[in-house]
This record gives sequence, structure tokens and C-alpha cells, in this order.
Amino acid sequence: MSRAGAFFDLDRTLMAGSSGVHFGRAAYRSGMVSRGQMTRWAIDHLRFRLRGSTDSDTDELVRQVKDLLDGVPERRLKRMVPDLLAGILPRIYPQMIDEVRAHQDEGRPTFIVSAAGDGIVSLLAGVLDMDGGIGTRYQVDAEGNYTGYLDGGLVYGEGKVPHMQRFAEAHGIDLEASWAYSDSASDLPMLELVGNPVVVNPDAELAEVAKQRGWRVMRFEKLGRRLAVAGTVIAAGAIGGSGTWLAARRRPRASA
Repeated sequence: MSRAGAFFDLDRTLMAGSSGVHFGRAAYRSGMVSRGQMTRWAIDHLRFRLRGSTDSDTDELVRQVKDLLDGVPERRLKRMVPDLLAGILPRIYPQMIDEVRAHQDEGRPTFIVSAAGDGIVSLLAGVLDMDGGIGTRYQVDAEGNYTGYLDGGLVYGEGKVPHMQRFAEAHGIDLEASWAYSDSASDLPMLELVGNPVVVNPDAELAEVAKQRGWRVMRFEKLGRRLAVAGTVIAAGAIGGSGTWLAARRRPRASA
């Protein structure tokens, strides 16, 4: 028998700001990228997230990720996870954790849906005591190195829909009876997929859509009390049991 669930976007919905910025900082501190590369990554990521995407924008982001990850050992990114979570966890909105807990108290499973890597999305969901996550997957070759190629498509915008549909079918989730939360008009396909869309600190376009359709709107501009950074200790402990950071399936390395 199907049941309702609750799906939460990550950037500017569950957390203040962008997880991609914290990834760039962690990559810089690990020596994976230069300061200039980190700055360009952060600017491009924020521009992409704030103004939404055209096909060319999405293609450019995918190209940047391929250039960044191509040939990088999977182990190297796993070692970045504690630093990455140390940036993300203090930015989680307590109000959204309250929302997550309210769904759980009603017996509904809760999930993160994000363009971020599937491994960190699933790991973060575990740290927050949520039920799972749906994120972008990347291929790893037989030698344990990232190829830079996507494994299943980018979980962004309209791309979230097929991922959520497959996930819901596999886990017995009735999307028509479910909830979805996001801040951005780029996530309209995700919000329209469920019976109970909720907008969180919405951008202007999404705020207008929510007004026209009578959707629930949540607004809070400050973090208020922050989750303790000590939560990263929990996360670090979870890393040992996690299989991935940017979750990957081992496949032969694709040719360019």
C-alpha cells in the first residue's frame, strides 16, 4: 500500500545559502582546486542557482563538473566530507528541521532532493535523521577514479521529476498525497508533481505562482538558533559506513 512522503530541496530550502559554495571551499582547502578556481566555481554555481537554467547553462555546469572530477580518486572526495559538512550543518534552518519532524511524527518518511552528489545528499539525510536522499550520481571507473560523466542525469529542475518518480515507485510513495518544499521557480516541476507543494523563502517568480495557486508559503530570513557544529562529529562517524561522497557506480571509463 502506498503512503505519503515529504521531499525537501536542499539549497536555500533546508539550508541557508548554497551547498555548492561549501563544496568549493572544501575543494580549495583540500588542494583540489586553486583559489581562483574556487571563486569561479562559487560565482557560477550561485548564478546558475539564482537565475535558473537554460539548456546551455545546464550543459556548462555539467562541463565544469566533468573538468573538475575527471580522473579524481573517489577516496579524495570522501576525505573532504567532514570539512564540507562542517560548512553545511550550521546553515540548516531549525524551522525546516521542525517541519521534517512534524512529518515524521505523522508517519511520513522524509527525503532530500538535490543536484548535489547523491552520496553527500544521502549522508546528510542520515545525519539529520531523515529517511533518504536523491542526488546526482557520477561514474567511477574500475580504478576507483571519477570519469566526470553523469550516471543517470542531473537532479535539477525538470530533471528532479523522473528521479522522484522512480524513487517513489521503488519505495511505495504516493506522490499525489505527498509534500514537496522548495525556494525556487526552477523547482516548479518538483512542486507540481506532488499534491501538497510548499514554498520556502520563495524567489519572486515562485512567490507569484504560490499566490495564484494558493500554495502554503513559509518565510524566515534568519537562521535563529543554529545546529551545533558538533553535529559534524556524528557525520564523520557516519562516513565510515557510507559507500560514497558523490555516489557512483563502477563502470568502465567512458571515452571523451
